[in-house]
Amino acid sequence: MIVIPAIDLSQGQCVRVVQGDLRRKTVYSDDPAAMARRWTDEGARIIHVVDLDGAVSGMRANAESLRAICRATEVPVEIGGGIRTVEDIETVLGLGARWAIIGTAALRDPEMVHAAVDRWGERIVVGIDGREGKAAVQGWTELTERSMVDAAEEMAAMGVARLIVTDIATDGMLRGPNLATIGAVAEAVSCEVTASGGIASLTDIESVARTLGPVGVTGCIVGKALYEGKFTLLEATGARWRSDHGTEPLRAARR
Repeated sequence: MIVIPAIDLSQGQCVRVVQGDLRRKTVYSDDPAAMARRWTDEGARIIHVVDLDGAVSGMRANAESLRAICRATEVPVEIGGGIRTVEDIETVLGLGARWAIIGTAALRDPEMVHAAVDRWGERIVVGIDGREGKAAVQGWTELTERSMVDAAEEMAAMGVARLIVTDIATDGMLRGPNLATIGAVAEAVSCEVTASGGIASLTDIESVARTLGPVGVTGCIVGKALYEGKFTLLEATGARWRSDHGTEPLRAARR
């Protein structure tokens, strides 16, 4: 079980938001590169980065910060937020990202995802975000009628190697992850799944590893709990569940 620290960007700053709402954001640093170095020093094996402004607008909004993060660390970086076209993927990978995360476009333009997987293979990751089992798009501002499980099954059938599954209701709330929703998606697909949303304690990470590891969840993304000092990344990466529960990703930590 890989514990993945998150860096969310808005207006060039490292922020955390509540349930994806940019009106409810807290700024933690104005130096994204320094934050990447911090997570590297604490043992990160992957760094998860989201361009929140881009996710809402559909346009690359924090390119220089994204580039600075990738240059600041030897740890592989995954970037999402506002990736709508093949050209966007080329841009993000060109900034230094190891993986490009497609969200909204996966539901609105699945053929683009198919083409991207054909071209870049495992470097394409798809984010399945939702609330009460329904998939959301446009930076979580629009809820669709499509189920998260159905969307995940379509992406897996296209050959997507890894999905990041986020429960919006728990994101940024520090109340624990939605194991049922994430588990339902993981059980429906054969590809790797990374859990996201709600991690508040080391106990929560252990619950994800113990409960969801057996159904294919190989990592979890942690954001606000780290920034609020609930535990350190060093504590999380050194914990026993790394070997006791679940399996290590086949591809996730490889450049």
